[in-house]
Amino acid sequence: MLRTESEIQNSINTWLSSVFDEETKTRIQEFQSNNPDELKDSFYKNLEFGTGGMRGIMGVGTNRINKYTLGKNTQGLSDYLHKTYPNQAIKTVIAFDCRHNSKEFAQIVADVFSANSIEVFLFEDLRATPELSFALKHLGCQCGIVLTASHNPPEYNGYKVYWEDGGQLVPPFDGEIIDVINTLEYSDINFAANTNLIHTIGKDVDDVFIDASVKSGSLEVNTAKNRENLSVVFTALHGTSITAVPETLKRAGYTNVNLVEAQSKPDGNFPTVKSPNPEEPEALKMALELANKVQADIVIGTDPDCDRLGIAVRNFDDKMVLLNGNQTMIMMTKFLLDLWKQKGAINGNQFVGSTIVSTPMLSKITNAYGVECKIGLTGFKWIAKMIKDFPKLDFIGGGEESFGFMVGDFVRDKDAVTSTLLACEIAAHMKANDSSFFKELVDTYVEHDFYNERLVSLTKKGIEGSQEITNIMEAARNNPVTSIQGSKVVTVDDYKLSVCKNLKSGTTEDILIPKSDVLIYTTEDGSRVALRPSGTEPKIKFYLSVNSPLNSADEFSATETLLNTKIDAIITELKLS
Repeated sequence: MLRTESEIQNSINTWLSSVFDEETKTRIQEFQSNNPDELKDSFYKNLEFGTGGMRGIMGVGTNRINKYTLGKNTQGLSDYLHKTYPNQAIKTVIAFDCRHNSKEFAQIVADVFSANSIEVFLFEDLRATPELSFALKHLGCQCGIVLTASHNPPEYNGYKVYWEDGGQLVPPFDGEIIDVINTLEYSDINFAANTNLIHTIGKDVDDVFIDASVKSGSLEVNTAKNRENLSVVFTALHGTSITAVPETLKRAGYTNVNLVEAQSKPDGNFPTVKSPNPEEPEALKMALELANKVQADIVIGTDPDCDRLGIAVRNFDDKMVLLNGNQTMIMMTKFLLDLWKQKGAINGNQFVGSTIVSTPMLSKITNAYGVECKIGLTGFKWIAKMIKDFPKLDFIGGGEESFGFMVGDFVRDKDAVTSTLLACEIAAHMKANDSSFFKELVDTYVEHDFYNERLVSLTKKGIEGSQEITNIMEAARNNPVTSIQGSKVVTVDDYKLSVCKNLKSGTTEDILIPKSDVLIYTTEDGSRVALRPSGTEPKIKFYLSVNSPLNSADEFSATETLLNTKIDAIITELKLS
């Protein structure tokens, strides 16, 4: 909720009280004198839990990541844990990534938990987010925290909360915790650590996690020779994956792994990339250069906390091409489904998980195998919740368009460690059978139609930007488009109102998943446009999907060009550029 001018000033005055340290107060006073706009932006709202937890710019104020916003959230979480697990010994595990202040923030969070009589397992140094999810269950904790801002720019940090099943916080727990937090004053935070309750963990958990990742990601179809023959280029993009991915590949039998050494050292400045985001082609530039030098079969890069991965493979012309998140998800899912089918293990008791803004092609593929594709809101916490909600069903895997995938359920979040291994397993198997990752993707398009997707993100910073995003969503909701590139809009799915409107029949259906500020237009020709304000960044995102039959692999390039042209036209029509 946005504050009024008087509410902003009251909040600033609170932060100038004796509750706050001198460094904080001095910084606020400097803003008052020299940068009133920055001061206003720092206080005009509270940071909120989004799809990936609480994430924001580091600095002073209620709209920033700092000692006090983290402390208040942790104090509220501590109070809630004691209420939820009365008369129990409560344990939590904390991890952190390579970002500036992450280690210090992790210590602050550990101090507050311990001050509230909660036992803490704190990783000795940076660790991948999937290892945190694994460690939570492995150590029998009720809660886990990872300090990370994922792929955001260097000035960001964040705070992801995990629950006892190993998945991120979901309703009703998130709302209940927020209610507790909102009752607290900053003076209620207990920073007085009980060091006897804080234990350092490291290699003992690493080894168990990596072995579990190898077990889950290694496939029986590959031989040692297959793995040795695959040439891999891997880049950590200065993030935490360097602590887990190379060792995982080594233990799985991959001996020809070429690291981008200039990006192997963790560094919160991310000095060699504009953005440490494997969704961005520029981020993998150095990896692609190395791939061409060593004639690699596959390139893989991960984001700073190692839950997302970007992949490049060789096309029909032997050139490296980047896959988007939907393509990676399609290939991983189909490969797993093929293995389950070959074993005769598909019996109607399995499911795959995905999200409302990911490619519709995934449901088409799973249907062909007689496997249900459960669709949830954006964010992997919803896929993890599916596993919890349907314990009698076998979870094969799950993915989303934002370059995340989860293999099995030993980790309950997107997992770039195990997914990197799975990508290599697919590539190794295909190479050994005179095929390739790319050829199998194209063959999948021939079999199930060619779905082409693109994400357009519009950045809208600050108070004005936040209001602009609100206005865009209201306009789209109140005055929906009726056609897209000459094809009539058939349905409008409004996840905020929980209603699907059929514009052709005039009927409505209830949407039976939790509310979210998302709109999806679907046209007669199967094109889709989804609108969603980001829960972790000052952006509004437009997810575009078009499709066409693909008669043969020979027609791939021409069809891809036609679909890209159509997406370009949609962007122009909707004024998204």
